[in-house]
Amino acid sequence: MVKVVTDSCSDITPQLARDLGITVVPLYVQFGNETYRDNVDLSTEEFYHKLKTSKIHPTTATVTPANFAQIFTTLGEETKEIVAITLSEKFSAIYATALQGKAMVEEDCRIEVIDSQAGAGAQMLLVIAAAKMAQSGANLEEIVESVKGAIPRVHIRMTFDTLEYLRRGGRVGKAQAFLGGLLKVNPVLGIKDGAAFPIARCRNRAQAMDFLVDFVKAFGRIEAVALEDATTPEELELLAQRLKDVVPAERAYRSKVSPVVGTHVGPHVLAVSVLEAE
Repeated sequence: MVKVVTDSCSDITPQLARDLGITVVPLYVQFGNETYRDNVDLSTEEFYHKLKTSKIHPTTATVTPANFAQIFTTLGEETKEIVAITLSEKFSAIYATALQGKAMVEEDCRIEVIDSQAGAGAQMLLVIAAAKMAQSGANLEEIVESVKGAIPRVHIRMTFDTLEYLRRGGRVGKAQAFLGGLLKVNPVLGIKDGAAFPIARCRNRAQAMDFLVDFVKAFGRIEAVALEDATTPEELELLAQRLKDVVPAERAYRSKVSPVVGTHVGPHVLAVSVLEAE
């Protein structure tokens, strides 16, 4: 069976990883001299508490090629086909690192590395689709073709109460226009061609929630959705309730925005991702 690998920025929950046989490679969060593996040494809850209370703004780092090579080699003892789906290369070096790790593997194993051109829930939906195909017996070529074909059909919208964290982390990109006097609005960003871009400015949180709901409802046919929060589970529940008639519960995945992503978006992020049906 094809083994599926992804990084922790996909926000795959531990339970989902176990159920679908997904190997999650944790990236790193650093508070000064303290280094933590994303959602391993530092839980999501602990991270956001630290983010809000620490005087040190965290930074993030990827793993080494040797880390990937070790993971690929270990999996290569169980299978001859591996697919790794990573965070957009425009956000991180993780895609290049995975390719370097692949080149170091001596096992007789076929490895394909795919840049998701996304992150968070959008990346999650691609990984879940790949893992389900693997469980159903699809081969490597079929999975790679399907994932690459799905990339243009996956969409994400994220809202925050400030862009300050993106500004600090240098990940503002095309959302630069939202900075300045707009730090106190609720901006909505999307990801296109692997990079963040501005979508809308909402005056308050309620308006931002309406925007996310309307975004999902605008799709004709939906294969799956991912709903995420960081520190506001009551908002996530409300979002899920408002969408329950649009997407069946078994195709609506809930998760927390991981510490590495949270470093750049802050504790009050709320996100929806949609995988359009073909």
